[in-house]
Amino acid sequence: MPVVDQRTAPRTPRRRPAPRLAVRKDPSPRGRAHGLWPYALIAPAVGGMLYLLVYPLVRAVLISFQDFRLRQLIAGEAEFVGLRNYRELLTDPRFWEVVRRTFLFMAINVVLIMVIATLVALMVERLGRIGRTVVLCSLVLAWAMPVVAATTVFQWLFHSEFGIVNWSLTSLGFASFERYPWFADGTAAFAILVTLIVWQSVPFAAITLYSALTTVPLELYESARLDGAGAGRIFRSVTFPMLRPIFLLVLSLEVIWTFKAFVQIWVMTRGGPGDATTILPVYAVQTALSGQRYDLGSAASMVTVVLMSGVLVLYFRQMLRQEDETR
Repeated sequence: MPVVDQRTAPRTPRRRPAPRLAVRKDPSPRGRAHGLWPYALIAPAVGGMLYLLVYPLVRAVLISFQDFRLRQLIAGEAEFVGLRNYRELLTDPRFWEVVRRTFLFMAINVVLIMVIATLVALMVERLGRIGRTVVLCSLVLAWAMPVVAATTVFQWLFHSEFGIVNWSLTSLGFASFERYPWFADGTAAFAILVTLIVWQSVPFAAITLYSALTTVPLELYESARLDGAGAGRIFRSVTFPMLRPIFLLVLSLEVIWTFKAFVQIWVMTRGGPGDATTILPVYAVQTALSGQRYDLGSAASMVTVVLMSGVLVLYFRQMLRQEDETR
């Protein structure tokens, strides 16, 4: 019989896993100090944040439950009165009128900001390189202007004697606007403040929405045009669904910023004439300073915080939802 030479394939030697190096914690004082060093680095920032943000909030909450007026501010002794300040506040008809005006002011501003910002973002997307650069630079400059400076400029624009608005309207033949006192009319003052806040807020919203528009694939637009969709249909079916998370985030931020608008109103009208431009933050300051009722002012501030918390919950929910979609 022939002998069959059966050769086996050479076996590949198995690699032994590298031994794991056991990391031992240094129990010495030097090792413990090294482990605490990162916490020591962030301790000043955390302490400053707690002092500047948490302490005033806690202090305002305590004052809202106390009988805290000018005497208590000087003497330093305040009596806890429970929910008396909140009952007095919530039974005040003027307070509910201010709440209604605050939501009206917020709604008008937010609608105008989002509509104008969306139109500006769509316009910038269709401009050439030079035009896009000019518009974006203008938006950034308007956004960077300090709030007090912009408010002062608007005060001079609508000045009754030296304002360019009255001069322009009079030159066009509207003689009734000669020396017209804009800030003595409640509706006019309200409209001027809306114009100012919209002018200050549109740049941020427009730049953010334009940045989001650049992420929409061009193939989607081309496919929609091939299907015969017009500009409005493309925006409703392609652009807006793609921008929905960013759109809702910008909407939430604008609601928060408009809701707590204080500097513009306080510098321009101080809530006047009458209560025509008084919203909740202005009402809280008026109650605390003019009436020496720091307890009622703190209670009004806490109600404002509670109302804004609902918007913040919506904002964080949308932010977390967006993070889950991007994963």
